[in-house]
Amino acid sequence: MNTITIPDFNQTIPIDKIGVEERVSRLNKRSIKKESKMQALKLALSMIDLTTLEGKDSEGKVIQMCRKARVPHASRPDLPSVAAVCVYPTMVATAKKALEGTNINVASVSTAFPSGMAPRQVKLDDTRFAVDQGADEIDMVISRGEFLKGNYNYIFDEIAEIKEACGDAHLKVILETGELETYENVRKASDIAMYAGADFIKTSTGKISPAATQPVTLVMLEAIRDFYRDTGIMVGMKPAGGIRKAKQSLQYLVLVKETLGAAWLTPEWYRFGASSLTNDLLMQIIKQDTGVYQNPDYFSED
Repeated sequence: MNTITIPDFNQTIPIDKIGVEERVSRLNKRSIKKESKMQALKLALSMIDLTTLEGKDSEGKVIQMCRKARVPHASRPDLPSVAAVCVYPTMVATAKKALEGTNINVASVSTAFPSGMAPRQVKLDDTRFAVDQGADEIDMVISRGEFLKGNYNYIFDEIAEIKEACGDAHLKVILETGELETYENVRKASDIAMYAGADFIKTSTGKISPAATQPVTLVMLEAIRDFYRDTGIMVGMKPAGGIRKAKQSLQYLVLVKETLGAAWLTPEWYRFGASSLTNDLLMQIIKQDTGVYQNPDYFSED
């Protein structure tokens, strides 16, 4: 195994803001034909992390969400299930039981989600509790205040310690890009997360605005591409927050295909953190089959 050289995170990789946004605009003009569109819609559905992260979450709500994760639409059992459900640590055991016998993963947020404002030991305990409850994946948040102060080694060490606490669970590192202020900071945070051991990098918690945007996602995808070229290690990508329409999801898939290639177009390497996207994907799939839209009231909100 090759030794990985950790770069100097104090150095900044300049980002061509106009170039990034023009490339996104060009790719958004790509058209997808009907047969390919149906395949892409089903692929996007299979990549969703169905999520509930509210203070009023209950076991009943989580169980209902898991039912939808297994069979997104009762009248179409042929459709793929989603990739994962994402819940708070206290709901992991409930989700795990409800998904028993499926290939759907249980993801849990940790590290004092969404703020990340807690001592390191609390974050480690939070992570270990979720893993002990059965979490297959951990979605952690970085300490954005420390990052913006330039304490890059602090961020690296924190991610590395959380990664160790994950054991066999995969680690998704949430950058909360809406608070990072510049594309250069997004690139730097992406690099730190990957070199520290992230299995996925993720845009946002979905709790602040702006959340996921296509230009920010492109910057992160390019960081993944360069990391893979330098290390031979594949890292996954998860935009989260604000992706509500099927058309948007297809635009994101084009970004992935054109930046990273087809190898990343699987739920193993790409996810959507966008529960509200599920119903629009289902409506578009049925529209492709029947030529008419179903009433939105025919779809559950979980």
